[in-house]
Amino acid sequence: MFIKICGTTSEEDALLAVAMGADALGFVFAPSPRQVSASLAHDIARRLPPEVITVGVFRDEAPERVVEIVNDAGLKGAQLHGTESPAAVRWIAERVGMTIKAFPAGHPGLALAPDYAADLILLDAASPGSGQVFDWRLAQNVPDGTRLVLAGGLTPENVVDAIAQVRPWGVDAATGVEAEPGRKDPRKLRAFIAAVRAAEAPDYEGEGEGPYDWEAES
Repeated sequence: MFIKICGTTSEEDALLAVAMGADALGFVFAPSPRQVSASLAHDIARRLPPEVITVGVFRDEAPERVVEIVNDAGLKGAQLHGTESPAAVRWIAERVGMTIKAFPAGHPGLALAPDYAADLILLDAASPGSGQVFDWRLAQNVPDGTRLVLAGGLTPENVVDAIAQVRPWGVDAATGVEAEPGRKDPRKLRAFIAAVRAAEAPDYEGEGEGPYDWEAES
C-alpha cells in the first residue's frame, strides 16, 4: 500500500520517514504551521533516494506558480487542496510528474473526480492538517476505479480500522505521526507504517495495479 507522510519540514524527518518505509513525502507550501520554502524543500528532496515521491502541497495557488515551485524545488508532483478546476488540474498535470487532487469528505465535486485526470484522489477532513477524523462512510461516494488516498486524522491506533472500512489505494498522515506541528515523532511514525504494512498483509487486496511509478510516466 502506498504510504505518504505529509508536512515534512526537516531533512531529519524526511530521512526517518523514508528509512521506515514511506513511499512519498509531502512539503506544504500553503499557509500552515508546516509550511516550508521552496529552497528548503529543494535542499531536502535532493538528499532523498530517487525512488521516493516528493510532492508539493498547494491550496488555490496559481497553476503557473504551482508548476514553477514544483520544478524549481526538484519535486516529483503536486497535491492540490483548493477549489482548482478540472482544467487547471489537467494543465498542471501536463507540466509536473504526477498530480494528486484532494477533496474534503462529502464534497459534491468528488463525483466528478475523473474529470480532473489526476493520478491520485485524496480524501481528507474538512480542515486539512487539523488531525480531525471524518466519517469514513463518506468514502463510498468516490467513483469506481479511483486510486484513493485516505487522509484526515489517521494515527497508528486507527489506521487499521480505516483501511479495513475504506480499502483505499494509499494512506496519508501528518498530524497523527507528529510530536508537535512540523516535527515528526519517531515512535508514532514507526508504529503507523508498521500498522499499515500489517493491515495490507496477508489478505489485503488494494485497489489499482500497485504503487504509482512516476519514472514510467516521465
